[in-house]
Amino acid sequence: MTERTQRAGTTSPDGPATTGNRNAGATGGRALRPRNWSPVRAVTRRLSSDGAQSGEPSADRRRSAVVDCALYLDGQRQAGDWDYADALAAARSAEAGFVWLGLHEPELAEMTEIATTYGLHELAVEDAVKAQQRPKLERFGEVSFLVLRTARYCEHTELTENSEVVETGQVMLFIGPQFVVSVRHGDACRLAPVREELEARRELLLNGPWAVAYAITDRVVDLYLEVADQLEDDMDVLETEVFDRQTSGRIQRIYQMKRELVEFKRAVMPLQRPLVTLTSQMNRDVPKEVRRYFRDVQDHLSRTVEQVNSYDDLLNSILQARLAQVTVDQNNDMRKIAAWAAIAAVWTAIAGIYGMNFDFMPELRMTYGYPVVLALMLSISLALYRWFRRNDWL
Repeated sequence: MTERTQRAGTTSPDGPATTGNRNAGATGGRALRPRNWSPVRAVTRRLSSDGAQSGEPSADRRRSAVVDCALYLDGQRQAGDWDYADALAAARSAEAGFVWLGLHEPELAEMTEIATTYGLHELAVEDAVKAQQRPKLERFGEVSFLVLRTARYCEHTELTENSEVVETGQVMLFIGPQFVVSVRHGDACRLAPVREELEARRELLLNGPWAVAYAITDRVVDLYLEVADQLEDDMDVLETEVFDRQTSGRIQRIYQMKRELVEFKRAVMPLQRPLVTLTSQMNRDVPKEVRRYFRDVQDHLSRTVEQVNSYDDLLNSILQARLAQVTVDQNNDMRKIAAWAAIAAVWTAIAGIYGMNFDFMPELRMTYGYPVVLALMLSISLALYRWFRRNDWL
């Protein structure tokens, strides 16, 4: 149940950060940050209060968050290492071209520079840096902002009260007319395999940036299905332990699984509404052919939602069954204690009577009175023991 959060960095208003040495050379000295673009500077000032203090390495010495930048023309990737600004300029000069810029946990300075180049809204930039959003779909001018929460199953040999079952992260997509910027946080869903598979489907890439959005969403939802199927095995283990009298079936394990399931639900459930919007006939931003693919993703998500709801109900039933078993066990213990107390009461009662200091008491002058009384107490105790055993009290 891990979700990484990005600690925001700082940037100087007079010296914009760069994404690497090749970026400066590729742009030919062109300023990547217009000085009149106040929204980006505003979010920079707001986020920089949580960033690094003096003494941190400068932005140009930090690692670049750019994982891959590719230019696609007519559904095919163009050779070479592209700077994101030059790739965008080339895509805008072509009739059927777009850029896919992949980022991994970008810092504020680099994300601000990219936002300036691609015209991203300050609120979306803030969300992309901090990465604490629920799945949603928003529109800022011509740019759509899609937030996905990723999830993957964590393998474990035994389910304990501290086991991490589901690891979560986030993928955020800026989808413009001729570009898509993917921002990944965490390692729950890597996008390199998605890019490789998509580049082998030229007919799908011809649909532009929304084809990339579909491929990433499809991969995220496929991981949901894998997690849901593997969670079923853990549910079976918990159910077996609860109804197996040879194991302890500790309640802490059930609560841990419920916490992990809640984390998984927070990733799955809110995604339903964005997918409804993407598949709507009223949505003219998404190409008609891509909407068909999104409908397939919606079907897979609906299946996952049904599984998660059933797991939640099953966990509640398992928890109630375990609590009922604890109550029954406590009642059994109380019955055993009461049975042994009843047996001991016979000895206590008879010994208490003969402990009274009276001269005229029965059997006081009898030669065999002592062993007779002991035999009587033992006989009554054995009779009570057999009766309790027959009624399953002992």
